[in-house]
Amino acid sequence: MILPFTSLACPLDGAPLRSQGAAWRCANAHSFDIAAQGYANLLPVQQKRSRDPGDSKEMVAARRRFLNAGHYQPIAAAAARAVLVDLPVERTACCLDAGCGEGYYLRQLAAAVPEAQRVALLGLDISKWAVLVAAKQDKQPTWLVGTNARLPVQAGTLDRVLCMFGFPVYAEFARVLKAGGELLQVDAGPDHLRELREIIYPTLKPERPVDSTPPPGFAELATESLRYTLQLDGAEQIADLLAMTPHLYRASAEGRARAAALTALSLTVDVRLTRFAKAG
Repeated sequence: MILPFTSLACPLDGAPLRSQGAAWRCANAHSFDIAAQGYANLLPVQQKRSRDPGDSKEMVAARRRFLNAGHYQPIAAAAARAVLVDLPVERTACCLDAGCGEGYYLRQLAAAVPEAQRVALLGLDISKWAVLVAAKQDKQPTWLVGTNARLPVQAGTLDRVLCMFGFPVYAEFARVLKAGGELLQVDAGPDHLRELREIIYPTLKPERPVDSTPPPGFAELATESLRYTLQLDGAEQIADLLAMTPHLYRASAEGRARAAALTALSLTVDVRLTRFAKAG
C-alpha cells in the first residue's frame, strides 16, 4: 500500500511543512502551492544555480520513451528488491528517490511493494520538467522539485534513500535517514554502454578504480553487479539513449553524427548496486 509522504521540511527555514488545501505551509507562514498536476516546487530561487536547472524537456521526453520501453527494467527490478530488503513492516516505511527524473524507478518500486506493507514514497528532482512528467504518470508518490544539496525533508524520518545514477550528497542523506536506515546507490559499471562510447569518442578514458571506502556517515552492507546485453533497433531508440545521458554533451559533433547514422546497436548494460547503512 502506497501512502502520502508527510515529513516535509520548509526549504527556507527547515520547519515542518503541513498540507493545507492545495499548499504546503510552515509555522513561519512560508507557503508552497501544489500544482494542478499534483507536485510542489520546493526549490527556492536562491537555491538554483541556473534559471532552469536539471534535465530539459527534450531530455526528459527521451528518458521517458526509453525507460517506458523496458530497456532498463532489470535495473529497476533489482533496485526495488534491494530497497525492500528488511524494510519495516510493522509501521509505515518512508523512502525517497533522490534525483527521481521522470519517476520510472519509483513507479517500479511502488508496483513491487506488497499489499500488506505500507510505504510512503517521495520523488524529488531538480528538473521541474521531470517532476511534471512524473506527477502526470503516477499520483501515488509525493513529487517535489528540489535539490539533493538541501533536501526539504525532516531529519531522521526516512528508512530508505534511493540514488539512481544521480548526484549523491551523503551528508544530507545521512541527515534525513533514521538510525539503521539505508542508502541504495546505483552507478554505472566500467563496461556500461561501452559500445556506444566507443562510437562517439575517439578513445575511452581509463576507468577509475572503484573506491571501496564507504562514504562518511555510512557503512557498506552489500554490493551486487548487474550485467546484460541490450539490443536497440532503430535510430530513434539510439537517439533517445544518447539524449538521456551526459554523453550527448560530452561527445563531439562528429561523434554525435556517427551515433545518428546507426540503425541498430548491441550494448552492454553494466551497473553496480550498493547498499549502505547509516552509521551510528
